[in-house]
Amino acid sequence: MGATKIRNFAAQAGARLGLRGFARAREGSAAIEFGLVAAPFLALLFAIMETAFVFFAGQSLEYAASQGGRLIMTGQQDAAKWDQAAFKTQICNKIIALFDCEGKLYVNVQKYTTFTGAGTTPPYTNGQLDPSKVKYEPGVPGDVIVVQLYYQWPIYVSLLNSQLANQNGGHRLLVATNAFRNEPYK
Repeated sequence: MGATKIRNFAAQAGARLGLRGFARAREGSAAIEFGLVAAPFLALLFAIMETAFVFFAGQSLEYAASQGGRLIMTGQQDAAKWDQAAFKTQICNKIIALFDCEGKLYVNVQKYTTFTGAGTTPPYTNGQLDPSKVKYEPGVPGDVIVVQLYYQWPIYVSLLNSQLANQNGGHRLLVATNAFRNEPYK
């Protein structure tokens, strides 16, 4: 019986106030304003965080490429007789836990005779990284070597997917490159 009285009172009050009364009512305005502002604010916050993660991951990959290149340049790779998988393991040891090193990291090591002849274009096929074109040629003393690390970073915030992703499937290909001439380590 009490619920019916409350409904009747609310209906009568709403009829008396009309649209002008509704416009002057302030009881729920903070909740409505928060609802309007929260979604864009959270979307922007997550987009900024994802962009920061992408830049941080790129810098971590650059560090690993530099350290991996040093292993080749100084002859440590040659002395240990590492193949591509063993060299990739050495690279993975230098990368923080932010990466899925086994599944998404590709190591490309190529030798050239001159720096001007060295190529740094990622091996793409139809908008995707083609792992079958990745090589491992650490060279000998005096060779020009280009070490490239490729990592397919997933983009989760759909707001940035078209701007941040540079591969099909909503991924960004992070590339770290290190070019050097092997030291005369023999």
